[in-house]
Amino acid sequence: MKFDTPATTNPIDRMRVVGKPHDRIDGPLKTTGTAPYAYERHDVAPGAAYGVIVGATIAKGRILAIDTSAADALPGVLGIVTWQNAGPLKKAGAHTARMLAGPDVEHYDQAVAVVVAETFEQARDAARAVHVDYQRAKGSFDLAAAKDGATKPKSGGPDSAFGDFATAFAAAPVKIDQTYTTPDHSHAMMEPHATIAAWEGDRLTVWTSNQMIAWAVRDLSQTLGIPKDRITVSSPYLGGGFGSKLWIRSDAVMAALAARAVKRPVKVALLRTQVVNNTTHRPATIQRVRLGATQDGTITAIGHESWSGDLPGGGPETAVMQTRLLYAGANRMTATRLAVLDLPEGNAMRAPGEAVGLLALEIAMDELAETLGMDPVELRIRNDTQVDPEKPERPFSQRDLVGCLRIGAERFGWNRRKAKPGSTRDGRWLVGMGVAAAFRDNINMRSGARVGIDGQGRVTVQTDMTDIGTGSYTIIAQTAAEMMGVEIGQVIVELGDSRFPVSAGSGGQWGANSATAGVYAACVALREKVAQKLGFNSADAVFEDGRVRSGNRTAPLTDAAGLVAEDTIDYGDLAERYAQSTFGAHFAEVGVDVMTGEVRVRRMGGAFAAGRILNPKSARSQVIGAMTMGVGAALMEEAVVDKRFGFFVNHDMAEYHVPVHADIPHQDVFFLDEVDDKTSPMKAKGVGELGICGVGAAVANAVYNACGVRVRDYPLTLDKIIGGLPELV
Repeated sequence: MKFDTPATTNPIDRMRVVGKPHDRIDGPLKTTGTAPYAYERHDVAPGAAYGVIVGATIAKGRILAIDTSAADALPGVLGIVTWQNAGPLKKAGAHTARMLAGPDVEHYDQAVAVVVAETFEQARDAARAVHVDYQRAKGSFDLAAAKDGATKPKSGGPDSAFGDFATAFAAAPVKIDQTYTTPDHSHAMMEPHATIAAWEGDRLTVWTSNQMIAWAVRDLSQTLGIPKDRITVSSPYLGGGFGSKLWIRSDAVMAALAARAVKRPVKVALLRTQVVNNTTHRPATIQRVRLGATQDGTITAIGHESWSGDLPGGGPETAVMQTRLLYAGANRMTATRLAVLDLPEGNAMRAPGEAVGLLALEIAMDELAETLGMDPVELRIRNDTQVDPEKPERPFSQRDLVGCLRIGAERFGWNRRKAKPGSTRDGRWLVGMGVAAAFRDNINMRSGARVGIDGQGRVTVQTDMTDIGTGSYTIIAQTAAEMMGVEIGQVIVELGDSRFPVSAGSGGQWGANSATAGVYAACVALREKVAQKLGFNSADAVFEDGRVRSGNRTAPLTDAAGLVAEDTIDYGDLAERYAQSTFGAHFAEVGVDVMTGEVRVRRMGGAFAAGRILNPKSARSQVIGAMTMGVGAALMEEAVVDKRFGFFVNHDMAEYHVPVHADIPHQDVFFLDEVDDKTSPMKAKGVGELGICGVGAAVANAVYNACGVRVRDYPLTLDKIIGGLPELV
């Protein structure tokens, strides 16, 4: 199905199942421990051996020698794979570094070997007995030190310019010119990277934790040098990914190599301490934001520059992208620069680009509002735009940032905020409120599905779409139920298998809208087959209550048992003709301890416009989870770099701090009633990543309103606040 004109009225618009707050259909499996995760597939790979990866203890250099003799001699050891006996390997095009080091080492904890044994304990102990001699090379591990040598990246978003920024900024009567920094972040998902691999002749099957099944097949094919049609990837359930599992990592490659070496299934899970340095992370940024405005708050110049780092051949953190679309301004510029750092690979994490870009831009907007003596909500409303600021002929498909700001402010009680910092006190706590706009671009991805009907009138949907905890199973079931006119309990959803049609996959906030649109397309094809078999005109046929009706004739859906249809949603140029984005407004109230500088979030609120909300219950769950992550980015998350040896020091959950229940108070989430006919037949968009975009800045702005201390270097730990607190009387 080609989607190249705006959607018209279709069966989804009935909203009998879609748009309702359904419980997640995978919930019972997950709460009873019966959902099959990658490391637990004893049913499909009985008797699997255990592999433990040996990681490099240098960040850059060469392996001079590997001595495995002591490890080989230990009880239970079945084999050890290194670059010397792994066979020919290539680096997949999507990978910045190789999944197996040797002889060169590209980053700390890069896989050097995998030790295979009968039990996990035997493999772990033997891995410690592998002795590796290295020749350490000098590396670059400090973004600030490497900033001046950063260059324009080959990919990751071009520089942009519109009007004459330099002249307009110089002439602006009110100016903001500040630099903001964000640290490296770790994904910190619950389930570590894990894989079971098994070979049957020259065919490889991996049961792994991965967000993008087709990409996993592609990258395994490129790495191992075997045809894609000899690879099967299965990932029906994931315990979180947040971008770190968009591409296969060393667990999948090393499990495949180990299984081939010992000729039996092998399971490999990265230890929690390995996840931080062995896999990807969100890179640190240095961001300069310049805003020029007239006295009435109209922005006349807006400039945003960002510096980040990655391994050679890697890409930047695209932190300036939202600045190109969020606010009006006749004169504008953005620039992205990339430094070479010898840290583990930087890549996508929890709304890459906007998540950290808004941490800077939305503090700058708050600073501009304060300089102007203007309410921060009204400043944002004054600079709204209904067209792409760089391409005024390109309107937004739907844009209600103003509605989000006004409704969010009303629900939060923003009118009670006192503009002067330090004006509100509750005992020893200084109390303040902050606001930030939320923005995330909408992305449409080609997505396919297969749908069939059985003799009991049940509808089965198969697609390689994944569910990373976001509710894919449920919204896909809702879509098929709506289209085929059955109850949601009559829909069977099978996900995460490369033998199914290729879907959008989970990532970039594109999964929900694109995957359900693919199911919609397959259901349209199935409805036509059903109508033809039952002798109905497909244009007139109505599917509801398990029956098909046209005029005075009806027939049960079971009369079409055995029919199967498959189709894919393909997109035309609507995203080029219309700017497609999601919007929101975040509000936070914090308390700052007047004696210690401790920050406590007291309450949070958000209003969002993101097209049709397919399942309000799971969408709210996504947003409150994203808001929680935003609090982490604001107050505590920081992967600390050892700038001497090039690794993240706090590589476990004891020292990499994320919010816990006690840190998160009541969260109010409101979705504006919106449909967007330019995005897909579902008229929906993504919402999960939107929920994190802007949260941290709202918290930072609230901290300033509470105590008058402006922190521009995240996270806002108490050591950055306590020195600026008002003196106690």
